[in-house]
Parts: sequence; C-alpha cells; structure tokens
Amino acid sequence: MKKIFFLTLLFSQLVFASVGEQIRYLPVQDSGRVKPFDTFAKETLELVYGKKTYKPKEGAKSVEAYWVVLTWMLSPESWVNRPLFEVKHHEVLEKLKLPIDKKHFTGDEVFKSENFSSLMQELQNKRDTKEKLTPYYQAIQRIENQFFVFREMASGRLLKVYPVNEQDAWLSVTELPQDIQPAFLDVSKNIASYLGLTADPEATSDQIKSAAEKLDESVLHFEELARQSSPEKYKQAGKVKTEVQYNDIHPFRWAYIFYLMASLVLIFIWIRNLDSGMPLAWTLVIIGFVIQTVGFGFRVYLAERPPVTNMYETVVWASWGVILFAMVLEAMYKYKILLLGGSLMGLFALIVADTAPAVLDPSLQPLEAVLRSNYWLIVHVMTITISYAAFLLAFGLGDLGLLYYTLDDKKYADKIQKITTGVYRSMQIGVAFLAPGIILGGIWADYSWGRFWGWDPKETWALIALLGYIIVLHARLVGWLKNFGMLASGVITFSLVIMAWYGVNFVLGAGLHSYGFGAGGVEYVSVFVGLHFLFVAYSYVISANRKSIDKKAT
Repeated sequence: MKKIFFLTLLFSQLVFASVGEQIRYLPVQDSGRVKPFDTFAKETLELVYGKKTYKPKEGAKSVEAYWVVLTWMLSPESWVNRPLFEVKHHEVLEKLKLPIDKKHFTGDEVFKSENFSSLMQELQNKRDTKEKLTPYYQAIQRIENQFFVFREMASGRLLKVYPVNEQDAWLSVTELPQDIQPAFLDVSKNIASYLGLTADPEATSDQIKSAAEKLDESVLHFEELARQSSPEKYKQAGKVKTEVQYNDIHPFRWAYIFYLMASLVLIFIWIRNLDSGMPLAWTLVIIGFVIQTVGFGFRVYLAERPPVTNMYETVVWASWGVILFAMVLEAMYKYKILLLGGSLMGLFALIVADTAPAVLDPSLQPLEAVLRSNYWLIVHVMTITISYAAFLLAFGLGDLGLLYYTLDDKKYADKIQKITTGVYRSMQIGVAFLAPGIILGGIWADYSWGRFWGWDPKETWALIALLGYIIVLHARLVGWLKNFGMLASGVITFSLVIMAWYGVNFVLGAGLHSYGFGAGGVEYVSVFVGLHFLFVAYSYVISANRKSIDKKAT
C-alpha cells in the first residue's frame, strides 16, 4: 500500500498544471485529429530539432517545446542564429558543406546553402521515378519537411485552433474571423509579456505570477470563443487534459525504470544463487507491468482503438507480452532466469521505443482506412504481435544460455538446462499465437481484399517465421537439437521475426500492408542481427574447442 501511495503521490505531482501553462491544453487540429497544443508542439519540435525539449547550449536548462514552437510564430527572427535544424546524414552534410561532427544548424546554414536547391531537385527526380527512398533521400526529405514546418508555423498557417461548422478543417491563426482575432492577439501579447518577465532577472515572483494568470485567462477566453463557434466539433477536444497528463507521466519510461531495477536485483540473485530476494524482484516487475498497462490504457482511451497500429506501438505491446509470458513461466518453473530474461527483453524493447522517435513514431495517429476495424485489430494484429513477444523472450533467453556456453557448459549445465526449457516453452507459446494469427489475418484479408492468401510480402514472411519455429520445435521433439542447438535457434530464428516485423515494413516497403511502412534504422538492425550471428558462431567455436580439449585429456 505504501508503494501504491508513493506512486499516486508522485504522479499527482507530475500531472497538476502550473500557473501559466493553460496554453498547453489549447485544442488544435493536426494530422487528422484534435490534440492539445502540448502534443502538437512536442511532435513539431521533434521533427525539426530531433528532441521534445530545446537546449540553447551545452549545460543550459532545457526549454519546453510549447514555448519554443510558440516563439517560432511570435518571433521567428529570434531563431535566425540559433542551431535549430537537425541534420545527421553524413553524405547530406557533405553536400551542404557542413561539418559532420555537428548535428544542429541554423536555418541560414541549411536552407541558404548554395547546394540546398540541388538537393531538393535530386529528391524530386527520385520521386518522379517512384522508387523507394534510400536513407540518403529520406534525410533530404526530412530537411524539406523541417523547412516546410518552420515556415508554416512562423506564418501562423500551421496552427489550426478555431473550428467552424461549414468545413472539416479548423481555421489557422491567419484565417481567424476578424471578431476573433483580438482574442488570439491578446493571447500572443500575454505570452510575450510572460516570457519577457521570466527572462528578466529583476522581475519579482508576484509580477511573473500575475502575468501567468493573465495568460491563462486569455487562453481560456479564446477557448470559450472557439467552443461557441462549433460546440459539436469542440467536443473532440474533450480528451486534451488526459493527453497532456499522458505526456507528463510518460508511463512507458517509468515502466522500464522498474524493469531495470528488477533486472539488477535478478542478476544479483541469479549470480549469487540466492534463495531470498525474489519477492523484491517480483514487486518491481509487477509495478513496472502495471504502469505499462496503465500506459496502454491511456493510448486506448485517447485513440479509441487497440494500440497496435504502427511499429512503435507493436514494440511497446511486445515488451508488455514479454513480461507477461516471463511472469507466467517463472510462476510455473521458479527458475529465476525466466523472469530475468523477460525483464531484460521488456527493458530493451521499451528503451528502443523511447529513444528512437525518428524511426518509431510515438505519436497517436488516426486509423488508416484499411485498419478501421477494432475487432480485427484485436483478433489479428494483437495476436500476431503478441507471438513476437514470446519469440523475443526465447531470443533473450537464448543469448543468456549461449553466454553460459562461452563460460563453461559443464560447470553451468544445470543453468543451461533451465534456460533451454524456457526457450522451448517460449517458442511453443509464440507458435500457439502466430499460427491462429496468420489464419485470422487471411480471414480479414478475404473480408477486406476479397482473397484469403496472396503471397503478399507480409503474409509470406509471417509464414516463413512460423515454419522456421515449427521446424525448430520438431527438431527438438525428435532429438535432432540438443541444448546448444536449441539456444542457438532461439537467437537465429528470431531474425525471421525481425524480417516479418521490421524488414517487410522498413526495408522492402512493398505489399498491401503499406499502412505499416516506415523508414530508418536499417544500419542499426543489420548490425544487431549480424552481431548475434557472430555471437552464436563464437559460442559454438568456444564450446567445440573445450570439448576437443576434454576429449584429448581423457
């Protein structure tokens, strides 16, 4: 109870809005849905700057996205000499004659470069050929988007804040009716006044508080006018407060913090062969799992759909499944290593999802037309992706088992046997979900596209992954695979899942599942897979050499 109270107190401190922050709750229309300005600003700054907060210089305090993006519109000239635009691709940097050891540049450095126009022409030529964009062209496309977003925000055309009954699109700041413009102008003046006082070292706290209260009042006044314009459309803004709270709490980050603590406790227990300490490890894992479940609850409530419609959401969903399966297997076998493997893989997946927003887009997006069936999303997509969670657990346990093979497979034979059992059971669970998931996908395909099976790349690679795991399970059942082979299979066969999960969407980019397509991260995923293949080979060589030496000695 004390822990629950502590968490409740902690979160309540996080979610209470401070004076002067009402602007965060201002509803805006963007990317096909109504969202709080707080979310709009974070997503916009991330596209341009690569992060959700802005740091003026090394060691300086970070500035929140909503203040940064607002000042683009209120005072764009103040950003002329600030390194705001993130460019990371080395070939693009060389074309723009910019140093490759820097990531952020001023607008003049990027957009007034003599080669900027030629880069845009290269991109257009590539588009004309309708070929898939390589990472080089994706980097150029991002610069194009950065230029567009900053220019449109500075002009006021990007910020759509006023609903009207006559059209679906909300009106931008520059399109506001004449009788409404003074209200938004009042908001702008109060923002400038408040920011000016917060930057003034001689301003008193009372002056700053008074300015903050005036700013909040002006925002609320504008919101009331917008609500009167179209009460029905403004109902879509009913969840903005919840979304700001979701942004502030960041439940998935809290979840992996608890998984990290649980992993450290479990590693200590496992290495020392302790019988005590498991209640603490279980408590930490369960707290993380509950927080992650709450995070899912937020996304389901806000998006009104299952949270499995893009790569980010499926990675977070798979990490949740890893923890669930690890807890079930640990409760059955009490090996300790099963919970450790689950905690490490859940932690790994959540950190990847949290630290790679350019590849795994965490924004809440409206459903693509082909996905507009919550029923099929649940019975097909959630079933398929939860099978990936079980295979991810087998992958993590396989790594741990091979680590013992490199140390001493005789000395750690008991531990290796337990881990092998975990890999085998995890694969069984994965197959039990993947097989019906594929069949259900065929039924949905027949319902949506008029055919059950079409050898679409996504369908084909899902089938290849299923057959791969079935072959491994069969080989183990008939005795073809011993412990090493089972552990190695847990690692190697996961590359089929990576291909079906990531490769089809982010590398091939072909087929009818185009709603899941994305870009980026190919080099990191390739290195990740390559290193694990090398690790399997290294483990085999070490183990074989040790057996050869033992044989000669006898």
